[in-house]
Amino acid sequence: MNMLEVFVSSLEEFQPDLVVLSGLHMMEGQSKELQRKRLLEVVTSISDIPTGIPVHLELASMTNKELMRSIVHQQVFPAVTSLGLNEQELLFLSQAASGPHSSLSSWNGVPDVGMVSDILFWILKEHGRSKSRASDLTRIHFHTLVYHILATVDGHWANQLAAVAAGARVAGTQACATEAIDANRVSLQAPHEFMTSHSEVGSRIVINPNEPVAEWHREGISFHFTPVLVCKDPIRTVGLGDAISAEGLFYSEVRPHS
Repeated sequence: MNMLEVFVSSLEEFQPDLVVLSGLHMMEGQSKELQRKRLLEVVTSISDIPTGIPVHLELASMTNKELMRSIVHQQVFPAVTSLGLNEQELLFLSQAASGPHSSLSSWNGVPDVGMVSDILFWILKEHGRSKSRASDLTRIHFHTLVYHILATVDGHWANQLAAVAAGARVAGTQACATEAIDANRVSLQAPHEFMTSHSEVGSRIVINPNEPVAEWHREGISFHFTPVLVCKDPIRTVGLGDAISAEGLFYSEVRPHS
């Protein structure tokens, strides 16, 4: 983060298609005052990124609820276009900011799809772009071991089906360290059917093996769900979330702001 200002000032010359940020979790050991100050600097730096360049923030595991609350409320979420996170980060975020299912102390086995969907919906409804809110946040890529969900605000992204499928594919190849998915080395552990919500009347979805990416919609937000072929004997697990988010971003098409 010490390099953030220098980095942002070079973007005019470099003209990237996308900026990916991470590392906010590394502020956990600092004082509240310093955390607040640095987060404000982060938001200022992000707002200096030329318009039209999407910014993806990859979250990481945290234990400090106040820092997570600050990231949510101190305008960091509205300043970024896209978020990447896993099941621990998602539930912790909901607990810190009093979101849906925040009374849950931890996931019991595979995170419930309907509950995950409720929290993703709440983040985009509370902090995402809408007619009444000038936020840039329009996309969340959620990954857990056995499935991924890509949630997007309608009208801002395209190619979600390919993006979420590519993220799932790279999870299998990277963990097994193979060029392509090796059917003998992976297993399917995702739920075969699930409810799309628990905080309202959701629909029941049964996964079709021929078209494994399931899609549903809720109040202007689209959800794309894919099972993951899980490597039975993983060789590489470090940086898996980063690889999933990067691959998903590579296939995602951002629609220019109208």
